[in-house]
Amino acid sequence: MLRLPGSVMIPILSVEAMRRSEAPFVVNGPDALIREAGTAVAQVAREMMGSCYARRVAVVAGPGSNGADGRVAAAWLKFRGARVDIINVAGQPLELRGYDLVIDAAFGVGCSRPYVAPNVATGVKVLAVDVPSGVNADTGELCGAPLRADVTLAIGALKFCHLNGASTSYVGELRYVDLGVVGEFSDGVLEDRDLQSFVVVDESDHKWKHALHVLAGSPTMAGAAQLVCLGAMSAGASMVRLESHGELTSDVAVSPEVVRVDDSTKDSRSKAFVAGPGVGTDAAAWLIERLKEVDRPAVLDADALSTSVVDLARGRHDWVLTPHEGEFARLTGSELGEDRIGAVRALSREMGCVVLLKGPNTLVASPAGTLRVVRSGTPALATAGSGDVLSGMIGGALSRGHDTLEAASMASHVHGRAGGRLGIYAGASSLPREVTAFLSERASSRPHQSRGHIVTV
Repeated sequence: MLRLPGSVMIPILSVEAMRRSEAPFVVNGPDALIREAGTAVAQVAREMMGSCYARRVAVVAGPGSNGADGRVAAAWLKFRGARVDIINVAGQPLELRGYDLVIDAAFGVGCSRPYVAPNVATGVKVLAVDVPSGVNADTGELCGAPLRADVTLAIGALKFCHLNGASTSYVGELRYVDLGVVGEFSDGVLEDRDLQSFVVVDESDHKWKHALHVLAGSPTMAGAAQLVCLGAMSAGASMVRLESHGELTSDVAVSPEVVRVDDSTKDSRSKAFVAGPGVGTDAAAWLIERLKEVDRPAVLDADALSTSVVDLARGRHDWVLTPHEGEFARLTGSELGEDRIGAVRALSREMGCVVLLKGPNTLVASPAGTLRVVRSGTPALATAGSGDVLSGMIGGALSRGHDTLEAASMASHVHGRAGGRLGIYAGASSLPREVTAFLSERASSRPHQSRGHIVTV
């Protein structure tokens, strides 16, 4: 497993990998880790209740380390004035009533048999320790009938069940405590501080150093070309060369950096390509002719995600496909199920290129199986044209020399952050401006602890 230099991603580990990471720290017993994890659970519990004094808490505790975490939390809360009942999972009642909070510490990542959680009275909040008891931590499958948590506190690393499968609807708000036990890892959730190298200005920069060639737009969809170009420039492309499927009106020249070209004026100095947005469903042959001998990194999006065009990406580790759920189903011939992570990894492996699957959690996978998860997306991005901006941003990142997996991941994270600044009613044309503002603010400020939708305890 590899942790990139300077990376501060939140790690995602399998159960086996998590146990390997913890092993050196429990040679003399697990007490120190249990004490740290249990204290973090208690602090989150206090925050959820507002205070400890006179609050009633039920801790459903199992026989393993998950239950031990819960017992440490119980002692911490009781010392601060809470009335705490520790309920042994073997003799738990059918229903828990009269409590302000239930802490689910029955079974953690080692749940190997079906578990039926007690019912919790309406209005009682639930805090799950590490994972909701009764889910498969690696697959997200349900093992019985778990409690639906209001908050889940991931311990040491995220698990795949937090992000994948039926279990995601039981997680609630996802929080994370870093115990300092994870060293190298390959899969992770991006954080704001992972963007430090997204656009780095160098004194040797010139207009051709980060030039991008865009194949986008048609007479009936000129706006797509505009959005791709704006997205590319907001992500650092030094010059955009725009080639469209048919003649566009002159107002598509959105900036002096955009140069209108045709196939006779292509320039090999372009560092990367973006192809597909707005070219029309009848443009496959046109795209194939222009892409078949391209030896640079490329992004295929929208109308380029037809089978005949996508075949050009086979075996190209420096190309990226960016489907949404419907396009993904069309490419694979089957509907996308609950195992989104497994599906995106399988397509990336089959195609031999990077695949970015759009969604509430955007997933980016490499042919080697490495996974990046982006959780910064918001409903503001569910608008026509926002995907065109994203493809331009990925192209801009590629033109600056980023590895394809990282270019797609970082661009998607910034894209989500910009959408969050806009609010739900803003259009995609405002996204590039917010991208630029967000990056400018980050460049002028010190790194901070923003974790997207994951709160670090």
